[in-house]
Amino acid sequence: MNETKFVNDSALDIDGAMQRLKSVVTHTPLEFNANLSRKYQCKVYLKREDLQIVRSYKLRGAYNMMCQLALEQLAKGVVCASAGNHAQGFAYSCKLLRVKGVVFMPISTPKLKVAQTKMFGENFVEVKLVGNSFDETAVVAKAYTTEYDLTFIPPFDHPAIISGQATVGVEILEDLPQFTKDALDYLFLPIGGGGLSAGVGAYFKSTSPNTKIIGIEPAGAPSMHAAMQAGRPVELDNIDYFVDGASVKRVGDYTFAICKNVLDEVHLVPVGKICSTILEMYNEEAMIVEPAGAMSLAVLDAYADQIKGKQVLCIVSGGNNDIARIQEIQERSFIYEGLKN
Repeated sequence: MNETKFVNDSALDIDGAMQRLKSVVTHTPLEFNANLSRKYQCKVYLKREDLQIVRSYKLRGAYNMMCQLALEQLAKGVVCASAGNHAQGFAYSCKLLRVKGVVFMPISTPKLKVAQTKMFGENFVEVKLVGNSFDETAVVAKAYTTEYDLTFIPPFDHPAIISGQATVGVEILEDLPQFTKDALDYLFLPIGGGGLSAGVGAYFKSTSPNTKIIGIEPAGAPSMHAAMQAGRPVELDNIDYFVDGASVKRVGDYTFAICKNVLDEVHLVPVGKICSTILEMYNEEAMIVEPAGAMSLAVLDAYADQIKGKQVLCIVSGGNNDIARIQEIQERSFIYEGLKN
């Protein structure tokens, strides 16, 4: 497998990422939400990455890394492993850069995400459905990358990926003064492998140090929580992959090294609560959010006392929810709410 060679090598280069991405990504809306603000007696703002071109923030990191690769690496081709959102950002980047890409996705990936990946990549990507989970798929993808001497574009554990995801935080702090002159008290953001939380967390700690940063994980896949307790990334034996955009057995080494210093807390949310939130946001806000995208909203009940009277921001990370999953989402919600055994 090729070692990544950057034309302009750096660690976290958030300013550079902003320049590279400004003509590629959508500067997504920052919205005041009246219903949530009324419910929690505070001011709640939503960063709508579900409205990004590929319906999640993942385009930011994928394109930021790929556009810096050496020309000989791009000419050979690139590979990724993804449960869906990274695949779509990767595929769209392949089309923009006119690079051949191979996407490995779990067999269980929602059909919508597979179809969207093919649509965004057009004839520049090939999709291979392999393995029963992201972790199994990633092993196969990396072996394929090595065998054919290609370049692997990781979903989270690389400084260029993290720098790209950090641009979400830059946009938040650029737009917030349009709503309020007060500092942001709480930032809630989802955690999968840690790319978004590391990037946005690092940016906020340097520019808005008094903001309390809360990372959210599904209770069935507490990989960052386990890493925080152990003081290092650990591989979990079994996890629930229902929250497909945020369920990995092991967080990244690079992302953990940053997250351990920038996250004030890591909170676990039951999957049933996430499902209830998906339904509430659809019924009350006409918003389609995927399970990972709902986590930052699902956690607000747990912080209701702390956020009262505060300025609160939730990153809605993605909206790639397959309508075919609604029955299971309702089922899990009903069980969690005690409406069904």
